[in-house]
Amino acid sequence: MGERALEGLRTYRLIAGMWVRSTMIYRTSFLLTVAGNLLVTGLDFATILLMFSRVGSLGGWSLPEVAFLYGLSATAFGVADLVLGSMDVLGSRIRDGSFDTLLVRPAPVLAQVGADRFALRRLGRITQGAVVLGWATVSVDVHWTAAKLLLVPLMLGSGAVIFCALFVAGAAFQFLAQDAAEVQNAFTYGGTTLLQYPPTVFGKEFVRGVTFMLPLAFVNWVPAAYVLGRSYPLRLPEWTVWSPPLVAAVCCALAGLAWRAGLRSYRSTGS
Repeated sequence: MGERALEGLRTYRLIAGMWVRSTMIYRTSFLLTVAGNLLVTGLDFATILLMFSRVGSLGGWSLPEVAFLYGLSATAFGVADLVLGSMDVLGSRIRDGSFDTLLVRPAPVLAQVGADRFALRRLGRITQGAVVLGWATVSVDVHWTAAKLLLVPLMLGSGAVIFCALFVAGAAFQFLAQDAAEVQNAFTYGGTTLLQYPPTVFGKEFVRGVTFMLPLAFVNWVPAAYVLGRSYPLRLPEWTVWSPPLVAAVCCALAGLAWRAGLRSYRSTGS
């Protein structure tokens, strides 16, 4: 299994590198695309700024606190989007029959799909989220301790892995639906938009759903509540603030099982 994982990483690196080299041939176009991506994703935070131009708090959370949630969510999702954001092309490959070409290559299929059409322009989303997170970190009214400082990179890493698991699980679903890219986007892009707002603006049943059923809350809501000295609506035990790595591992395991089941159920189009 270890050798298979290393082979997958090597395959991913080679395919992604090929796409990066093709992108960098037109450097001016690449820089303009990254700038455009940065500006477009920045509109999400501009919406939050517009809200706070009319209200003093959102669900009892101040602008720096909401910006902290936003930065964590946007940066973690940006990393996942860069690494596996191309998984949504699987449906079109299945429909046109080109997925069969990936099956006959001597390389892990997941690595091939994940690196397919690797888009370096997505660095704009990561940059924009990191800038907001940096501003929020120095602006929020928090007594920073070693534990709280440690939670920030822990949230970013675990959040990125959780979103990666969602991308893989969404791709696995496309083996059945074949045209479910928008369903996948509802949980990935929709999920990061959801996490940019404090949990107090949502109903308790909804918060319970994204905590226990689809554990997006562990990307930032649960640990960020501890960092900011906020009480989480569901009053979880304090030890759960350190559980994002465990949640990420479980999500990866389930996504891996879903991917294997989907791949085994695949039947060629015959074209």
